[in-house]
Amino acid sequence: MRHHFSFTALAFGLACAFSSASLAETLKIGLASEPTAVDPHYHQTTPNEALISHIFEGLVKMSPDMEMQPALASKWEATDDTTWTFYLDDQAKFSNGEPFTAQDVIYSFCRILNNETAIGTGLTNVARRIKAIEAPDEKTVHLKTASPYPVLPNELARVPMIWSGIAEFDTLEYEQDGDCGVTSSWPTVNDFNQGDLVIGTGPYTLKQYEKGGTIILERNDDYWGEELPDWSEVRMTAAPSAGPRLTGLLAGDFDLIENPAARDIKRIEEGDFSYEIKPSVRIMFFQLDVGRDESPFVKSPKGDNPLQNPKVRQAISMAIDREAIVNRIMDEVAEPATQYLPKGMFGTIEDATIPEYDPEKAKKLLAEAGYPDGFELTLSATNDRYINDAQLTQAVAQYLSRIGIKTNVDTMTSSVYFPKRAKREFSASLGGWGSETGEASNYLQYWVTTTNADLGVGGSNYGGYSNPELDEIFLEATRTLDDEQRSQLLQQAVQMALDDMAHIPLHFESGIWAFRPDISYEGRADQRTMATHAKLNKD
Repeated sequence: MRHHFSFTALAFGLACAFSSASLAETLKIGLASEPTAVDPHYHQTTPNEALISHIFEGLVKMSPDMEMQPALASKWEATDDTTWTFYLDDQAKFSNGEPFTAQDVIYSFCRILNNETAIGTGLTNVARRIKAIEAPDEKTVHLKTASPYPVLPNELARVPMIWSGIAEFDTLEYEQDGDCGVTSSWPTVNDFNQGDLVIGTGPYTLKQYEKGGTIILERNDDYWGEELPDWSEVRMTAAPSAGPRLTGLLAGDFDLIENPAARDIKRIEEGDFSYEIKPSVRIMFFQLDVGRDESPFVKSPKGDNPLQNPKVRQAISMAIDREAIVNRIMDEVAEPATQYLPKGMFGTIEDATIPEYDPEKAKKLLAEAGYPDGFELTLSATNDRYINDAQLTQAVAQYLSRIGIKTNVDTMTSSVYFPKRAKREFSASLGGWGSETGEASNYLQYWVTTTNADLGVGGSNYGGYSNPELDEIFLEATRTLDDEQRSQLLQQAVQMALDDMAHIPLHFESGIWAFRPDISYEGRADQRTMATHAKLNKD
């Protein structure tokens, strides 16, 4: 028998073979910071959220430039002042083939409210704002709030949905304080880390997770979304030091790395590798313990807590040369912070300037506050989480020492640091926050407002800062549907926070990624490193 092949058929076969080859590659990623869990509701840190976003999805998502887009919900609308209605995508399904339904939305929020192993209360704050969830059918949910809340859809971009099939129940009903009808035990972080419960709707599934080891993801070839990622397998390995991380890229151990040192860009170019720089929404700052009369790492000649004095806080801010830090520590790949969100984003102060640098004036402020000879303070920070976090902390310590504050530095791994910070074991702690909703309300809600679990605010206010007037303005803003009025209220609240200086803003990070030359990569303003954004060049 003779076989006849047309050129078209041959070309088609070659194209398919090429496509199959390109979709069969493994992407090896070198991470700057190790994810601490694969539990989607455990801890809202960028490494965790980046890993989780490969496996789990939210009702909505944010684009690389922080624009809201449909995800598990194909559309949504405010059906009255206190009700947001989300219409779930008919095609959405979990990696085990089960359809995504309203029941999964209810269970996800119930689990957030009953997650005793979580660190931080960011997700809990969002869930607390939802007073009731109604499901008229499997593909529609009504999320009801106690008062108008215009930014709820934005916040839901940070809330991963999980499969209700991991629980036992008769009838599932959302309750803010109750078991929602669930009769089985609530899963813990360790339950998720063991892998069996990691069932999401995302483009990847979990093959291997162990702390300190390589994380391996497998492509979900039955993914319901519009596009499959190029990589059949993704291997993520933490390499906290920038030098070894870059060496791994140049040697071929990694295909893509995050946060190479900016000073190594020339070396990257000379090696014919590519890189991407993306300005981020992440503010780096120090949070001060102002809520306690006695703070664990403050020693004052008067036996009090000097951080409670606004003049002391202003003096600390005035002692820091932010532009020098950006130039010398951050290698110019950052922007000095004028406030807590980059200019141009909703609710920011357009004419805000970099806080004044004046060491002599700072000394005078300390004297006016009653500390002419200064006091002793320890700065606590991570040494493996943010770009140059340990060096940044050392630089700030040197600036404070020059105005008479004897400053010590205590850095540690993020796995040790974050639980300690959550227990308020520090006096001055380094923080980093990316306002992923694109509004100034996000930072204010978590870090500045007085902690109030019922209102879902102040979940990250580890310094105990409280300003009732600011709280009132902020809460009014969250209930204001008119964008112009809400923006003005948020600007007032931001200005009050800056005047009080309970947090010392430093700079906005920029994300940097380096990668092999046959790959293209799109960076994100939220600094998440996503395998789905890496494309294998077909040229």
